Amino acid sequence: MRKTVALAAAGSLAAATALWADGLPTAPPGLAAAGRLAALWSTDLLLLQVLLMARIPWVERAFGQDTLARWHRWTGAASFVLLLAHVGLALLASARRAGTDVAHQMVTLLVQYRGMVMATLGLCALVLVVLTSLRFVRRRLRYEAWHLLHLYAYAGIALAVPHELWLGSDFTGALDRAFWWTMYGAATVATVLFRVGMPVWRTLRHRLTVDRVVAEAPGLVSVYLRGRRLDRLPARAGQFFVWRFLDGRGALHGKPFSLSGPPRGDQLRITVKTVGEGTARVATLRPGTRVLIEGPYGRMTADTYTGGPVTMFGCGVGVTPLLALLWDLPYGHGRATLVYRTRHADEVAFLPELEWLSRERGVRLVPLVGPRASAGSWLPVGYADYDDTEALRSLAPDLSDHDVYVCGPDPWTDAVLRAARRLGVPAPRLHRERFAW
Repeated sequence: MRKTVALAAAGSLAAATALWADGLPTAPPGLAAAGRLAALWSTDLLLLQVLLMARIPWVERAFGQDTLARWHRWTGAASFVLLLAHVGLALLASARRAGTDVAHQMVTLLVQYRGMVMATLGLCALVLVVLTSLRFVRRRLRYEAWHLLHLYAYAGIALAVPHELWLGSDFTGALDRAFWWTMYGAATVATVLFRVGMPVWRTLRHRLTVDRVVAEAPGLVSVYLRGRRLDRLPARAGQFFVWRFLDGRGALHGKPFSLSGPPRGDQLRITVKTVGEGTARVATLRPGTRVLIEGPYGRMTADTYTGGPVTMFGCGVGVTPLLALLWDLPYGHGRATLVYRTRHADEVAFLPELEWLSRERGVRLVPLVGPRASAGSWLPVGYADYDDTEALRSLAPDLSDHDVYVCGPDPWTDAVLRAARRLGVPAPRLHRERFAW
């Protein structure tokens, strides 16, 4: 599947290049031709970005959202750089032909040519998306604000289309039109079908409502949900949904939360940690509150289990998808270990369930309580004398034969994975999925 997607992406770029080269006899190489090629590559990558994040189910299952999001960022950065190159090269070439400076020519183009104002507004929208996607900016934004601003990417794409059709010489031939309309059509259909149509259909079909809210630990609550035909909802333990609780103002702001228990025919459960205004509202939900759903997403399910022993590492609320997997995976008695990392002892949640799993299925629970021992370590204070890798070896000497599942904050998760790789755990047995936005 990975090779198929890679070949399709490379093929689309090759096709765009070939169509550009076919037009060179009537438009000799130069600044203008280089600017057009940059524009075509930028457009192609931008549409590939949309397809990567269109939530196409079989693509999600093959790669996982974290991998698709990483590819989305790479193609987005390349597309934006190429777009800026196109703008600069096109303005410079046009100014040279007119015998004027770039600033004067830019004003002339905006006044005289159809679509240029819309294209400029589209560029501004994409600049806004890129700026708010920078890590240090993103950390200062609420998820809801970032998500709303990110939707401007669709406006940027739509505003760019008219100037491509009216002014672009690379959109006039029959092959050009067939290729580009296919690309635009695929991106549009995938977005409408999987980002809009499927969530609406599943919401209407299953009619989820809040059944009850239960406190699990300080700042941690579980929401139990009921609905119709939940046995037909294709959700798996370890997956997550984007949830919208219709409880008043801001209800349409979606939040991604993992299932914290295996899906049942009559019930779903999620567990939420209070980290801001949006998540704090979850604790106040009333029974009967209607819910809009988008998903399920994620590939950290039983399908990734290769058999044999299992070791799981959960930090804080990251334990929730692992708990669901502990119920779901077909490991043998005494063949599973859960390393549960919290800052304080009162943050340990789901003790009755963990005790049952320990008693009935032989799950070994290893609590690690306390603040982090040092930057870049997955161990808490009290283990400062332990090397990350040696601590992992003492925990499971044969870890390279285990399936390893990790969920928690990115720095902590990265530290666990580094230690696991040093112990020789092969990549196919390392399972993680990023939920950071």
